[in-house]
Formats: sequence, C-alpha cells, structure tokens
Amino acid sequence: MKLVGKAHRFGDDINTDLIISGKYKFKTLDMEELSKHLLEDLDPDFFKKIKKGDFIVAGKNFGCGSSREQAPLVIKYAHISAVLASSFARIFYRNAINVGLPLVECDTSKIDEGDNLVVDLEGGKVIDQTKQEEIDITPLPSFMIEILSAGGLVGYIKENRGWRI
Repeated sequence: MKLVGKAHRFGDDINTDLIISGKYKFKTLDMEELSKHLLEDLDPDFFKKIKKGDFIVAGKNFGCGSSREQAPLVIKYAHISAVLASSFARIFYRNAINVGLPLVECDTSKIDEGDNLVVDLEGGKVIDQTKQEEIDITPLPSFMIEILSAGGLVGYIKENRGWRI
C-alpha cells in the first residue's frame, strides 16, 4: 500500500480537541461537515489548504486526550491519506486503525511543510521526494494493512465474514 501526498506540519501533543473541537460534538454527526473544522484551532484555513491524499505530519503524542472516535474519523473524511508522527496516543492509534486511517510512526523531524511524500506501508519507508531522502517507519503488521485496505475493522470483518488470523 503506497500513499502519495503533501506534508502539513504540526507540533507535539496534538490532542483530540485540537483535531476536532468539542464545540462541534453535538451540532452534527455528519462527518463530511465535521471534517471542515479539522485542526481549525491551530490553523483556521487548514481545510482549505489540504488536497485529497495529503498527510498530517506531527511530532510526539499525536491524538492524546479523549477517546472520541470522531477525531480519526474527521481526518479520514477530510481525505487525509495518513498521519505521520514520532508517536501516537494509544487509544487514538487503535481508533484510527479501526476506522481505516493509516498511522505511520517515524522520525518526522526532517519533514517540512509542503514536502511531497510517498509512504510505503508494506516497504516500511517514507520517501521525501522534495529532499530525496528515505525515512524508515515502524512497519505495520500484515493484518493491520489488511484492515486498512478494507477501509477499517468493519469492512475487514464484512469482507472476511468474520475475523481471520
């Protein structure tokens, strides 16, 4: 599974309330609508800047805070192809895989805003095409790649008529 897009940089400790503000929690359940507010407290124009397939690139502890499933869902519905960070909050990581949002653990310190990236989940690397550099990633187990390829855990279970190990 190879993903291609542009990097959009953020820092450390991006919590779920920054990903999608709690003020929208009870206004709508429409994820397409909620995705328009993705990371707006950090960058009010963020949704206007992104294109389908782009990446969110952050530092450590991305997705900390509450366990709301809306956080990874709005990222997915904004058509972000993956989030790259040096580390993720555990519950966010689990929720993201369950909804089919790829998360990539790697050293993001050399990736700059606007860099063009190719993420090879199976090959275990990020290619920064802007800088002509490769970054090793923590490889995902094959069953997680299968879950992501199916669009998430529900899609995987439907495709396989249950859990297959």
